[in-house]
Amino acid sequence: MTSRSIVVVSGGVSQPSSTRLLADRLAEATVADLTARGIDTTLEVVELRGLAHDVVDMTLTGYARPDLAAAQAAVAGADGVIAVSPVFTASYAGLFKSFLDVLETDALQGTPVLLGATGGTSRHSLVLEHAMRPLFAYLRADVVPTTVFAATDDWAEAGDDDVKPLPDRVRRAAAELAERVAARPRVTRGGLYDAVPSFEDLLGGA
Repeated sequence: MTSRSIVVVSGGVSQPSSTRLLADRLAEATVADLTARGIDTTLEVVELRGLAHDVVDMTLTGYARPDLAAAQAAVAGADGVIAVSPVFTASYAGLFKSFLDVLETDALQGTPVLLGATGGTSRHSLVLEHAMRPLFAYLRADVVPTTVFAATDDWAEAGDDDVKPLPDRVRRAAAELAERVAARPRVTRGGLYDAVPSFEDLLGGA
């Protein structure tokens, strides 16, 4: 089997988190679709809640602590990304945006991305199109057509009659992401300082 990596970025700030729940549903459906295509998948979840202090510190100092640096490397090296944010004040969460701000400029360039969001009511669903999609377009990510918003009622399967049930939307979006990930050759991205020799190498002849 060929292999691909999927990284999930969950911007939920509470525990338990409906944002993480939606992220997990999208990840499970994506992995299932890739498996059906004969592709082995490694899955990594980046919980921004646990990186909040590190994100602020890097914003102020420009230095990434080890956990944040590992998360940045995972996102930059992923074959596909699932990014989910709660809706705060009619837009994505500040922590979610701050994490994207501290990524390297080209970290998501050309990367297939599936966008999701959670909120109290379906009135917030357009945040995916008027806020999140333009943000990822600016980052030059390859955003799949279907985005997934989950309101409180969606978890009880009592959503809007004019909108397909949440499981159907999850499967459709996941299939779109899996198709793009499967069709895209694996790309190995190096970090900014990967070509710089270590101190051990520099002092090896001393």
